[in-house]
Amino acid sequence: MTASSSGRKKNTLLLPILLLLIAMISIQVGAAIAKTLFPLIGAAGVTALRLGLSMLILLAIFQPWKVPICRDNRLALLIYGLTLGGMNFLFYLALRTVPLGVVVALEFTGPLAVAMCSSRRAIDFFWIALAILGLWFLLPLGHNIGNVDLAGALCALGAGTCWAMYILFGQKAGALHGPATVALGSAIAALIFCPAGLLIAGTQIFSLSVLPLGLAVAILSSALPYALEMVALTRLPTRTFSTLMSLEPAIAALSGILFLNEHLSPLQWLALGCVIGASIGATLTIRAAPRADKAA
Repeated sequence: MTASSSGRKKNTLLLPILLLLIAMISIQVGAAIAKTLFPLIGAAGVTALRLGLSMLILLAIFQPWKVPICRDNRLALLIYGLTLGGMNFLFYLALRTVPLGVVVALEFTGPLAVAMCSSRRAIDFFWIALAILGLWFLLPLGHNIGNVDLAGALCALGAGTCWAMYILFGQKAGALHGPATVALGSAIAALIFCPAGLLIAGTQIFSLSVLPLGLAVAILSSALPYALEMVALTRLPTRTFSTLMSLEPAIAALSGILFLNEHLSPLQWLALGCVIGASIGATLTIRAAPRADKAA
Protein backbone atom coordinates (compact mmCIF):
# COMPACT_ATOMS: atom_id res chain seq x y z
CA MET A 1 0.00 0.00 0.00
CA THR A 2 1.43 3.38 -1.03
CA ALA A 3 1.61 6.37 1.29
CA SER A 4 -1.04 8.20 -0.74
CA SER A 5 -3.54 5.30 -0.62
CA SER A 6 -2.89 4.90 3.11
CA GLY A 7 -3.59 8.60 3.60
CA ARG A 8 -6.81 8.37 1.61
CA LYS A 9 -7.96 5.40 3.72
CA LYS A 10 -7.31 7.35 6.93
CA ASN A 11 -9.25 10.32 5.59
CA THR A 12 -12.10 8.01 4.57
CA LEU A 13 -12.30 6.56 8.10
CA LEU A 14 -11.97 9.91 9.87
CA LEU A 15 -15.50 11.14 9.09
CA PRO A 16 -17.41 7.99 10.23
CA ILE A 17 -15.28 7.80 13.39
CA LEU A 18 -16.13 11.44 14.12
CA LEU A 19 -19.84 10.77 13.46
CA LEU A 20 -19.79 7.78 15.83
CA LEU A 21 -18.13 9.81 18.58
CA ILE A 22 -20.73 12.56 18.11
CA ALA A 23 -23.48 9.93 18.33
CA MET A 24 -22.12 8.57 21.64
CA ILE A 25 -21.72 12.07 23.07
CA SER A 26 -25.25 12.92 21.93
CA ILE A 27 -26.72 9.89 23.71
CA GLN A 28 -25.02 10.71 27.00
CA VAL A 29 -25.87 14.42 26.85
CA GLY A 30 -29.47 13.37 26.25
CA ALA A 31 -29.30 11.09 29.29
CA ALA A 32 -27.96 13.95 31.42
CA ILE A 33 -30.84 16.21 30.31
CA ALA A 34 -33.31 13.40 31.03
CA LYS A 35 -32.02 13.13 34.60
CA THR A 36 -32.80 16.80 35.21
CA LEU A 37 -36.46 16.07 34.35
CA PHE A 38 -36.89 13.37 37.01
CA PRO A 39 -37.98 15.80 39.77
CA LEU A 40 -40.75 17.09 37.46
CA ILE A 41 -42.19 13.97 35.78
CA GLY A 42 -40.25 11.00 37.15
CA ALA A 43 -38.56 8.17 35.25
CA ALA A 44 -41.86 6.91 33.81
CA GLY A 45 -42.70 10.35 32.42
CA VAL A 46 -39.26 10.76 30.85
CA THR A 47 -39.58 7.29 29.30
CA ALA A 48 -42.97 8.21 27.84
CA LEU A 49 -41.62 11.47 26.41
CA ARG A 50 -38.55 9.89 24.87
CA LEU A 51 -40.38 6.92 23.36
CA GLY A 52 -43.37 8.91 22.17
CA LEU A 53 -41.44 11.75 20.53
CA SER A 54 -38.78 9.37 19.16
CA MET A 55 -41.54 7.27 17.63
CA LEU A 56 -42.97 10.27 15.77
CA ILE A 57 -39.53 11.26 14.45
CA LEU A 58 -38.58 7.72 13.39
CA LEU A 59 -41.96 7.07 11.76
CA ALA A 60 -41.52 10.22 9.69
CA ILE A 61 -37.98 9.20 8.67
CA PHE A 62 -38.41 5.47 7.94
CA GLN A 63 -42.12 5.31 6.96
CA PRO A 64 -42.55 1.67 8.06
CA TRP A 65 -46.10 1.46 6.68
CA LYS A 66 -44.47 1.02 3.27
CA VAL A 67 -42.83 -2.23 4.44
CA PRO A 68 -45.04 -5.36 4.64
CA ILE A 69 -44.87 -7.07 8.03
CA CYS A 70 -44.07 -10.78 7.78
CA ARG A 71 -46.44 -12.88 9.87
CA ASP A 72 -43.68 -15.32 10.85
CA ASN A 73 -41.64 -12.44 12.27
CA ARG A 74 -44.31 -10.74 14.36
CA LEU A 75 -43.21 -12.31 17.65
CA ALA A 76 -39.58 -11.22 17.17
CA LEU A 77 -40.78 -7.71 16.32
CA LEU A 78 -43.04 -7.60 19.39
CA ILE A 79 -40.24 -8.75 21.73
CA TYR A 80 -37.88 -6.27 20.08
CA GLY A 81 -40.28 -3.43 20.84
CA LEU A 82 -40.89 -4.64 24.41
CA THR A 83 -37.19 -4.88 25.16
CA LEU A 84 -36.60 -1.44 23.62
CA GLY A 85 -39.17 0.08 25.96
CA GLY A 86 -37.98 -1.94 28.95
CA MET A 87 -34.37 -0.96 28.30
CA ASN A 88 -35.32 2.74 28.35
CA PHE A 89 -37.52 2.48 31.43
CA LEU A 90 -35.04 0.46 33.50
CA PHE A 91 -32.19 2.74 32.41
CA TYR A 92 -34.04 5.80 33.69
CA LEU A 93 -35.08 4.01 36.89
CA ALA A 94 -31.40 3.25 37.53
CA LEU A 95 -30.37 6.79 36.65
CA ARG A 96 -32.50 8.21 39.48
CA THR A 97 -30.09 6.95 42.15
CA VAL A 98 -26.89 5.84 40.36
CA PRO A 99 -24.29 8.03 38.55
CA LEU A 100 -24.63 8.07 34.75
CA GLY A 101 -21.20 6.53 34.11
CA VAL A 102 -21.89 3.62 36.48
CA VAL A 103 -25.34 2.98 34.95
CA VAL A 104 -23.94 2.81 31.41
CA ALA A 105 -21.08 0.53 32.48
CA LEU A 106 -23.51 -1.87 34.17
CA GLU A 107 -25.89 -1.74 31.20
CA PHE A 108 -23.00 -2.38 28.82
CA THR A 109 -22.60 -5.91 30.20
CA GLY A 110 -25.67 -6.92 28.14
CA PRO A 111 -24.17 -6.52 24.65
CA LEU A 112 -20.83 -7.73 26.01
CA ALA A 113 -22.52 -10.99 27.06
CA VAL A 114 -24.03 -11.34 23.58
CA ALA A 115 -20.61 -10.90 22.00
CA MET A 116 -19.05 -13.54 24.26
CA CYS A 117 -21.81 -16.15 24.41
CA SER A 118 -20.55 -18.14 21.41
CA SER A 119 -16.88 -18.04 22.37
CA ARG A 120 -14.91 -20.83 24.02
CA ARG A 121 -11.20 -19.84 23.86
CA ALA A 122 -9.06 -19.23 26.93
CA ILE A 123 -8.48 -15.55 26.13
CA ASP A 124 -12.23 -15.00 26.00
CA PHE A 125 -12.65 -16.26 29.55
CA PHE A 126 -10.08 -13.69 30.59
CA TRP A 127 -12.30 -10.92 29.17
CA ILE A 128 -15.29 -12.44 30.98
CA ALA A 129 -13.31 -12.45 34.24
CA LEU A 130 -12.28 -8.82 33.65
CA ALA A 131 -15.92 -7.81 33.09
CA ILE A 132 -16.99 -9.68 36.25
CA LEU A 133 -14.23 -7.88 38.19
CA GLY A 134 -15.61 -4.58 36.93
CA LEU A 135 -19.10 -5.62 38.08
CA TRP A 136 -17.75 -6.55 41.51
CA PHE A 137 -16.23 -3.11 41.88
CA LEU A 138 -19.42 -1.38 40.66
CA LEU A 139 -22.03 -3.31 42.63
CA PRO A 140 -22.40 -2.63 46.38
CA LEU A 141 -21.79 -6.24 47.41
CA GLY A 142 -20.26 -6.04 50.85
CA HIS A 143 -17.95 -3.12 50.15
CA ASN A 144 -18.32 0.65 49.95
CA ILE A 145 -18.11 2.08 46.42
CA GLY A 146 -19.46 5.54 46.97
CA ASN A 147 -22.92 4.59 48.22
CA VAL A 148 -24.19 3.15 44.93
CA ASP A 149 -27.83 2.18 45.37
CA LEU A 150 -28.30 -1.59 44.98
CA ALA A 151 -31.83 -1.31 43.57
CA GLY A 152 -30.62 1.22 40.99
CA ALA A 153 -27.66 -0.97 40.08
CA LEU A 154 -29.98 -3.96 39.58
CA CYS A 155 -32.20 -1.83 37.32
CA ALA A 156 -29.10 -0.99 35.24
CA LEU A 157 -28.30 -4.71 34.92
CA GLY A 158 -31.93 -5.27 33.95
CA ALA A 159 -31.52 -2.64 31.24
CA GLY A 160 -28.43 -4.52 30.07
CA THR A 161 -30.44 -7.74 29.86
CA CYS A 162 -33.06 -5.91 27.77
CA TRP A 163 -30.24 -4.55 25.59
CA ALA A 164 -28.98 -8.08 24.94
CA MET A 165 -32.49 -9.25 23.95
CA TYR A 166 -32.92 -6.07 21.88
CA ILE A 167 -29.82 -7.06 19.88
CA LEU A 168 -30.87 -10.69 19.38
CA PHE A 169 -34.51 -10.07 18.47
CA GLY A 170 -33.69 -6.88 16.58
CA GLN A 171 -31.45 -8.98 14.38
CA LYS A 172 -34.30 -11.37 13.60
CA ALA A 173 -36.81 -8.60 12.99
CA GLY A 174 -34.36 -6.47 11.02
CA ALA A 175 -33.52 -9.30 8.65
CA LEU A 176 -36.95 -8.84 7.01
CA HIS A 177 -37.93 -5.26 7.82
CA GLY A 178 -34.57 -3.48 7.44
CA PRO A 179 -34.20 0.08 8.81
CA ALA A 180 -37.98 0.26 9.33
CA THR A 181 -37.49 -2.14 12.26
CA VAL A 182 -36.33 0.72 14.50
CA ALA A 183 -39.50 2.71 13.81
CA LEU A 184 -41.75 -0.34 14.25
CA GLY A 185 -40.02 -1.27 17.52
CA SER A 186 -40.30 2.31 18.77
CA ALA A 187 -44.04 2.32 17.96
CA ILE A 188 -44.56 -0.91 19.93
CA ALA A 189 -42.57 0.42 22.88
CA ALA A 190 -44.43 3.74 22.83
CA LEU A 191 -47.86 2.10 22.71
CA ILE A 192 -46.99 0.11 25.85
CA PHE A 193 -44.94 2.56 27.93
CA CYS A 194 -46.43 5.95 26.98
CA PRO A 195 -49.86 5.32 28.59
CA ALA A 196 -48.16 4.20 31.83
CA GLY A 197 -45.93 7.28 31.81
CA LEU A 198 -48.87 9.60 31.17
CA LEU A 199 -50.83 7.96 33.97
CA ILE A 200 -47.98 8.46 36.46
CA ALA A 201 -46.71 11.89 35.34
CA GLY A 202 -50.08 13.41 34.44
CA THR A 203 -50.56 16.53 32.35
CA GLN A 204 -47.26 17.98 33.64
CA ILE A 205 -45.62 16.04 30.82
CA PHE A 206 -47.10 18.49 28.29
CA SER A 207 -46.07 21.68 30.12
CA LEU A 208 -43.87 24.20 28.33
CA SER A 209 -41.17 23.73 30.98
CA VAL A 210 -40.95 20.00 30.20
CA LEU A 211 -41.91 19.40 26.55
CA PRO A 212 -38.94 21.22 24.90
CA LEU A 213 -36.48 19.32 27.11
CA GLY A 214 -38.33 16.09 26.33
CA LEU A 215 -37.94 16.82 22.62
CA ALA A 216 -34.22 17.44 23.17
CA VAL A 217 -33.93 14.07 24.94
CA ALA A 218 -35.76 12.31 22.08
CA ILE A 219 -33.52 13.90 19.45
CA LEU A 220 -30.22 13.58 21.33
CA SER A 221 -30.83 10.09 22.73
CA SER A 222 -32.59 8.44 19.77
CA ALA A 223 -33.14 10.19 16.45
CA LEU A 224 -29.72 11.85 15.98
CA PRO A 225 -27.48 9.01 17.24
CA TYR A 226 -29.48 6.34 15.35
CA ALA A 227 -28.96 8.26 12.11
CA LEU A 228 -25.25 8.93 12.76
CA GLU A 229 -24.55 5.34 13.85
CA MET A 230 -26.22 4.02 10.70
CA VAL A 231 -23.94 6.19 8.55
CA ALA A 232 -20.84 5.18 10.56
CA LEU A 233 -21.69 1.47 10.52
CA THR A 234 -21.87 1.40 6.72
CA ARG A 235 -18.43 3.03 6.42
CA LEU A 236 -16.44 1.46 9.24
CA PRO A 237 -15.17 -2.10 9.67
CA THR A 238 -17.33 -3.93 12.23
CA ARG A 239 -14.37 -4.37 14.59
CA THR A 240 -13.52 -0.66 14.51
CA PHE A 241 -17.17 0.26 15.11
CA SER A 242 -17.48 -2.10 18.09
CA THR A 243 -14.16 -1.00 19.59
CA LEU A 244 -15.18 2.66 19.49
CA MET A 245 -18.60 1.84 20.97
CA SER A 246 -16.78 0.28 23.92
CA LEU A 247 -15.75 3.78 24.99
CA GLU A 248 -19.36 4.72 25.78
CA PRO A 249 -19.13 4.13 29.58
CA ALA A 250 -16.21 6.56 29.76
CA ILE A 251 -18.11 9.16 27.71
CA ALA A 252 -21.10 8.67 30.01
CA ALA A 253 -18.90 9.22 33.07
CA LEU A 254 -17.49 12.44 31.60
CA SER A 255 -21.01 13.61 30.71
CA GLY A 256 -22.06 12.94 34.31
CA ILE A 257 -19.17 15.05 35.59
CA LEU A 258 -19.77 17.95 33.20
CA PHE A 259 -23.57 18.18 33.31
CA LEU A 260 -24.62 16.50 36.57
CA ASN A 261 -21.61 17.07 38.84
CA GLU A 262 -21.34 13.29 39.37
CA HIS A 263 -17.72 12.67 40.33
CA LEU A 264 -16.71 9.01 40.50
CA SER A 265 -14.35 7.46 43.01
CA PRO A 266 -11.00 5.96 41.89
CA LEU A 267 -12.47 2.49 42.44
CA GLN A 268 -15.41 3.29 40.16
CA TRP A 269 -13.06 4.57 37.46
CA LEU A 270 -11.10 1.31 37.82
CA ALA A 271 -14.35 -0.63 37.42
CA LEU A 272 -15.24 1.34 34.28
CA GLY A 273 -11.76 0.58 32.96
CA CYS A 274 -12.33 -3.14 33.53
CA VAL A 275 -15.64 -3.12 31.63
CA ILE A 276 -14.22 -1.02 28.78
CA GLY A 277 -11.09 -3.18 28.62
CA ALA A 278 -13.17 -6.37 28.52
CA SER A 279 -15.33 -4.95 25.73
CA ILE A 280 -12.38 -3.77 23.63
CA GLY A 281 -10.48 -7.00 24.25
CA ALA A 282 -13.48 -9.12 23.29
CA THR A 283 -13.99 -7.08 20.12
CA LEU A 284 -10.38 -7.48 19.04
CA THR A 285 -9.88 -11.16 19.87
CA ILE A 286 -13.18 -13.06 19.80
CA ARG A 287 -13.80 -15.41 16.89
CA ALA A 288 -17.54 -15.78 16.70
CA ALA A 289 -20.03 -17.20 14.28
CA PRO A 290 -21.28 -14.68 11.69
CA ARG A 291 -24.62 -14.21 13.49
CA ALA A 292 -22.94 -13.48 16.82
CA ASP A 293 -20.43 -11.27 15.04
CA LYS A 294 -23.23 -9.07 13.74
CA ALA A 295 -24.91 -8.96 17.13
CA ALA A 296 -21.68 -7.77 18.72
